[in-house]
Amino acid sequence: MDGIYKEYADLIYKYLFSLSLNAHTAEELTQETFYRAMLSIHTYNGNCRMSTWLCQIAKHLWYQELDKNRRKKTEPLDETFPDYSKSVESTVIDKQDKMSIYRMLHNLPEPMREVMYLRLSGELSFREIGELLNQSETWARVTFYRGKKKLMEGLE
Repeated sequence: MDGIYKEYADLIYKYLFSLSLNAHTAEELTQETFYRAMLSIHTYNGNCRMSTWLCQIAKHLWYQELDKNRRKKTEPLDETFPDYSKSVESTVIDKQDKMSIYRMLHNLPEPMREVMYLRLSGELSFREIGELLNQSETWARVTFYRGKKKLMEGLE
């Protein structure tokens, strides 16, 4: 199991970071993913890549985390400091632009949305995205391009 951890820990962390956008959460869920994988390694039958199996465990844990946080209904503490070099108006406009882009990302169809999040937030390569989603690198590139095109159309 140690070899599996060394080989896939970075990929699983990046995947979870792209979903959570929080380093602490991604780290915690990465550890939990490998703990759960260790407990259920006997169920892995080799029908898919090890990375795909681990990402499915990670995704399940992420959904559990979302469900747990929905029940808490707490607002995260915003630890960003205001940029006083910008005017208040430009800061508000920047935040609104960012929110509108995230809204548009959220409205993309499922595989496209996930590819966009993995590429933009998780900073994964197209090869890693393809491997993660059990697709080819070309599929990931094309899906990202189409998603980017949809976002650009929405901004116009």
